[in-house]
Amino acid sequence: DEIIKIMWGNEVKEDVFQRWKQGFRFSSDEPTALIQHEGGPCAVIAPVQAYILKSLISDSSKKPLNWHELESEIVSKLLIRALCEILTQAYAGNKFILVQLKESEVLAQGAMSNLTRDQDFNSENQPSSDHLYFHSQLRTLSFESSEEVEAYYLERIDMLRETFGVLLFLYSVLCTKGVEALHCEVTDPTEPFVDGEYGYGSQCLINLMITGRAVAHVWNHDQDICGLKLKGINQQSKVGFLTLLEHLRYCEVGSFLKNPINPVWVLGSETHLTVLFSFEKRLVSAETPSEVARRVFKSFDPEGNNFIAADLLQDVMTMLDLVSDPEYVDIMRKKLDSENLGIILLSSFMEEFFPEETVTIPDTFTVYHYNGLIRSCPNNKVLYQEGNAVLLETHMSSVMESNGMLTCLQTKWPSIELQWLSAFTPSLN
Repeated sequence: DEIIKIMWGNEVKEDVFQRWKQGFRFSSDEPTALIQHEGGPCAVIAPVQAYILKSLISDSSKKPLNWHELESEIVSKLLIRALCEILTQAYAGNKFILVQLKESEVLAQGAMSNLTRDQDFNSENQPSSDHLYFHSQLRTLSFESSEEVEAYYLERIDMLRETFGVLLFLYSVLCTKGVEALHCEVTDPTEPFVDGEYGYGSQCLINLMITGRAVAHVWNHDQDICGLKLKGINQQSKVGFLTLLEHLRYCEVGSFLKNPINPVWVLGSETHLTVLFSFEKRLVSAETPSEVARRVFKSFDPEGNNFIAADLLQDVMTMLDLVSDPEYVDIMRKKLDSENLGIILLSSFMEEFFPEETVTIPDTFTVYHYNGLIRSCPNNKVLYQEGNAVLLETHMSSVMESNGMLTCLQTKWPSIELQWLSAFTPSLN
C-alpha cells in the first residue's frame, strides 16, 4: 500500500491509470524503438529506451550491427538487459523484488494478448475499476542477483509485452529500491511520482529510472539552499539528461547528467520525454581537470553566484588536490581577491589554476532522435530521425521558441546547429 501511495498519491485515478496501462512493445518500423500509446509512461519508457540504445551502441563498437534490422530475439535481450540495469541501479543491497500478477503465467502464454495489440488499444473500452483489479492481483518474487532476474524475464518475456508490463516493471523498481530508501531520497514524500491530473512522471521518478536515485533535482551532489539540504545526482550517470526547462531557467542540469558515460541523453520538454543518441564516443568522456574544478567550485557556491567567499578557497584547493598550505593559500587569496572584497570569482580561479584546456569533442557528428509517442511521429511511424550536428565557432543561441529541440540541445552545446535528413524536425512533445 505504501508503494502505491508513493506512486499515485492518496487516490488512483482511473483515467490516469489507463494511460499507464501498456506493455513494452516495439515499433514495426524500427525494431529497437519502443512505442508509447498515451502521455505519461514516457517517464519509464524513455529511460528504458535510453538503456537499450546504450547497449546497442556498446555492442556496435564490438562488432558491426545492422541495427535497423535486428531479429526479435536479440531485441528482447536488449530490452531485458536494459530493465536489469535499471533495477540494479535502484538495488538497495537486500534483494531484487519483482512484482507480478498472480495469473502472470496465464498472461505469459498470451491469454490477454488481445487487450494489448497496438490496433486494439482503446482505454475507453476497459473496465472502470481496472486499477482495483490490477492492485488486487499483485504478488512479489524475490531474487538474489540480477542474473536470476534476467533469467526469469527471459522465460517470461511476453509478460513484459502484455497489458501491464510497464507498470509491473515500475513497481518492481520501487520495491527493489524499498520504501525506506525512497523516503530518504524524495524531497517531498507527499508529492506522488505520477501527476494525478495529467499522468506525467515526476523528476524524482525520472531520476530514479536514469540514475537509481529518486532525488528531485538534476544538479551535482546536494546543495544547501537557505539552510535546506536539497539532494541531487551523486555521480556521473550511465545515460544523460537534458531539459528545455533549463533554458527557461527552472533548473540547472549538472555535469553528471550533461556529460554521461555513454552518448545517450533523455530529453525533457514541459510534458514529454524523448531520447537523443549518437555512435560518436568522443561526445562523452571522463571529466577533464577543469570540469572537475568547476564542479567542486560550484559545490561551494550553491546559489549559483559564480563566486565563493574568500575564506573557502583553502577548502576548494584541498578538494582539488592543489597545494593548500596556509601560506600559499594566503598568497593566492590576495592575488585572486586583489580588491579585498572577500570573494573569489570562478573565472579568476579557473584562469589561475586551469588555463587553456584542449577540447576533444568533434565539431561535426551524427545524432539520432527517438520519440515513442505514436501521434508525435510523421505518419504515426515510430522511427529514429537522423541529423547532422555542427558545433559553430561562435555561440548563437536559438531565439526561435518553435525549435524546442535546438533550444534544448544548446543547454549542453551552446553553438550547435542541426540539419535533419528528413524534412521533418523531430518533436520533443
